[in-house]
Amino acid sequence: MSKQTHAFQAEVAQLLHLVTHSLYSNKEIFLRELISNASDACDKLRFEALNNAALYEDAPELQVRLAYDKDAKTLTITDNGIGMSAQEAIDHLGTIAKSGTKDFMSRLSGDQKADAQLIGQFGVGFYSGFIVADKITVESRRAGLKPEEGVRWISGGTGDFEVETITRAERGTSVILHLREDALDYANAWKLKDIVGKYSDHISLPIRMEKEEWKDGELIDPNDENGGRKPGAMVKTGEWETINQASALWTRAKKDISDDQYQDFYKQISRDFENALSWSHNRVEGSTEYTQLLYIPSKAPMDLYNRDKKAGIKLYVKRVFIMDDAEALMPTYMRWVKGVVDSADLPLNVSRELLQESRDVKAIRDGNTRRVLSMLEDLAKHDKEPEAKDGVTDVLSEEDKAKLGQYTRFYAEFGAVLKEGLGEDFGNQARIAKLLRFASTHTARAEPVEAHPSTGSGRTEQLTSLADYKARMKEGQEAIYYITADTLAAAKNSPQLEVFKKKGIEVLLMTDRVDEWALSFLHEFDGTPLQSVAKGAVDLGKLQDEAEKKAEEEAAEAFKPVLAKLKEALKDKAEDVRVTSRLVDSPACLVVKDDGGMSLQLARMLKAAGQKAPEVKPVLEVNPEHSLVKKLDGSVHFHDLAHILFDQALLAEGGLPEDPAAYVKRVNALLA
Repeated sequence: MSKQTHAFQAEVAQLLHLVTHSLYSNKEIFLRELISNASDACDKLRFEALNNAALYEDAPELQVRLAYDKDAKTLTITDNGIGMSAQEAIDHLGTIAKSGTKDFMSRLSGDQKADAQLIGQFGVGFYSGFIVADKITVESRRAGLKPEEGVRWISGGTGDFEVETITRAERGTSVILHLREDALDYANAWKLKDIVGKYSDHISLPIRMEKEEWKDGELIDPNDENGGRKPGAMVKTGEWETINQASALWTRAKKDISDDQYQDFYKQISRDFENALSWSHNRVEGSTEYTQLLYIPSKAPMDLYNRDKKAGIKLYVKRVFIMDDAEALMPTYMRWVKGVVDSADLPLNVSRELLQESRDVKAIRDGNTRRVLSMLEDLAKHDKEPEAKDGVTDVLSEEDKAKLGQYTRFYAEFGAVLKEGLGEDFGNQARIAKLLRFASTHTARAEPVEAHPSTGSGRTEQLTSLADYKARMKEGQEAIYYITADTLAAAKNSPQLEVFKKKGIEVLLMTDRVDEWALSFLHEFDGTPLQSVAKGAVDLGKLQDEAEKKAEEEAAEAFKPVLAKLKEALKDKAEDVRVTSRLVDSPACLVVKDDGGMSLQLARMLKAAGQKAPEVKPVLEVNPEHSLVKKLDGSVHFHDLAHILFDQALLAEGGLPEDPAAYVKRVNALLA
């Protein structure tokens, strides 16, 4: 066939204009796409050769080669895969399936980085070469055709392309990019190796480049002040080296992968300098087939709480890289998980929208979630020091010994985010609840450890699980008691805990910002209700004897006139005023009227975050046995004392008086 000129399909011309004028935010994706195409061509040859081994000709080893020429300003990607005939070159490189093109165009958002990702997902990756090239030459021969039936395809990325017949001895395809002036850095060995390592390291085929070595310049004059030599240079040796792993790590048998290899792979995909805390590598078979390699990091990233940042795991389809942050494969509360999923069922052109709708993706997401929870349960199981029996420490495997204390490390970094799962993942809520850990009045240290960089909140070293709390519950105790506060000190010293301390009843101390929201979804644990000590009237049930109940009722009756005056004085601040038995040393405290109400702390947090929050009018509970409360009856300063009681109760639970100046004025007046 002599040289012929063909016009591009209209949709291709439109796509080429977009590529050459817009998609410059992530130029390097062109190499990912062309290597992926080359790998696909080799896969197709492997498939067809199952019925016709002669297609391998005299080159049974499938590979991809990269070659560059700085002088000619070219970069060539060559594969020895299935190749193309002349007609296939015209069909495949000049047209795109119309529906696919329209779908591609309809999804373009104007976000250059996001749009660049779509190129490969919609099977139009070849045209990404025009991001860096002002001309592309393709030379190819289909496996099984004669050498003289090769084809050369040339285009400058405008309205047409040329095709002619050539003689090509080897089967397969060479894509020759004639680089633009602003893309000459891609004719560089270091640059190419870096991109291959980032995007194509685990293509199962070897990706090879010609080795280079330094050669000193020729000797000219020994007496010359520059050493008498011409400038040295890197020269090619004629020997080809593999620059990728050449086999996807997750496709290998676990027994053939060392811990160091697992850790190196984690650092590569996560860009983390620390080792992973744990990992799980499994092949899942059934209605949906996929391989998962999931890692739990040892350190939280600084942007862990940045909701705008996309987070997810890497998605491959049949070992072809699809996307970096496939958030649909992992629930939001597990956004810290790193790893890879390689699906055998998803289409290569899968988009983010399709991921959200796919049944296969839902099955993978559920499987990943269960796997991560199992990993955490395993770490938690071995988190305590081994107990001694008959003076001899229990025998543990080396693997189990390595896990000791790891869950504590995990929880210090990611515990607050794990709690989000109570409200996001009802199907696994019971499993998540068992993994939660809290400080308590029985376990909290006097001082918190170093604050977490993301939350700013300190954590105690000694935390307890809900199961351990329940095992310590006093006889007759009918609820798991907890309190939420801004800091550990505020929680420990809250007046609302006084009667619980007096009776030796353990209370969980919750200081993460997410706690109150998360606990609103968890009403019981293993059949035992959870009760906030700051909501509703205190009810200790069987832990309060009849004499105490009778004394409380009598105090409330005797105090009725004072309560009525307090309600009137504080009608703009308090929803109600009542006598309480929860206070021992403090004169008053603030609580929410009922269990389902929003706490003052949560309302303050929402306002501080710029969100709408309902006005919460608390209930003032007073201790009729306190000397300050007793002075109320008949005091000429009743109004001022009432407001001081309320404002001090607000200060004690972490709030601020509505009018601090008025509070100070009242206190000073009484002091004077």
